[in-house]
Amino acid sequence: MAWVPAESAVEELMPRLLPVEPCDFTEAFDPSVPPRTPQEYLRRVQIEAAQCPDVVVAQIDPRKLKRKQSVNISLSGCQPAPEGYSPTLQWQQQQVAQFSTVRQSVNKHRSHWKSQQLDSNVTMATVTSVLEYLSNWFGERDFTPELGRWLYALLACLEKPLLPEAHSLIRQLARRCSEVRLLVDSKDDERVPALNLLICLVSRYFDQRDLADEPS
Repeated sequence: MAWVPAESAVEELMPRLLPVEPCDFTEAFDPSVPPRTPQEYLRRVQIEAAQCPDVVVAQIDPRKLKRKQSVNISLSGCQPAPEGYSPTLQWQQQQVAQFSTVRQSVNKHRSHWKSQQLDSNVTMATVTSVLEYLSNWFGERDFTPELGRWLYALLACLEKPLLPEAHSLIRQLARRCSEVRLLVDSKDDERVPALNLLICLVSRYFDQRDLADEPS
């Protein structure tokens, strides 16, 4: 096997894109003087590159490696529902089945919508971004029916398996719903079934079972 000079090997992997003349590395080089022409700039780059070592070794303090590293991961679940607020298991199963039908309908019609350019810009990144915005908005405000409809629609558009960001967002959403539910004075309030629905979908459809309500 023939020996190939290092410079030739580098040029073979990374072909030269600009016509740079050979550089005289012995000439005086003052880094404080700005280059006056493109040729001078390229020569300066060559000189600076030649002054860099071929191998750079990071200086790591071994004492830091011996320290125990800890990562905090939030595993907190939802707030338990007040007495009488938690839905029955049958109700939760019905909502999951209906939600699954809605998602199948969305997927069935999505190809038609794209052909009509109705949702050409609705990518998973867009869905996740809107979900993040509304979740953050909900974190500082009360629940409204309009917000509930938006959140339901976004959950219906989420693709499984969930991306890590979407996974975190829907868990955040379910926890926030449980917090707001604690502040509702009456179990007959119209917000209660809507909040229960979102918690149900996150926990039972998207398999976040640790967030599920205990059936009443």
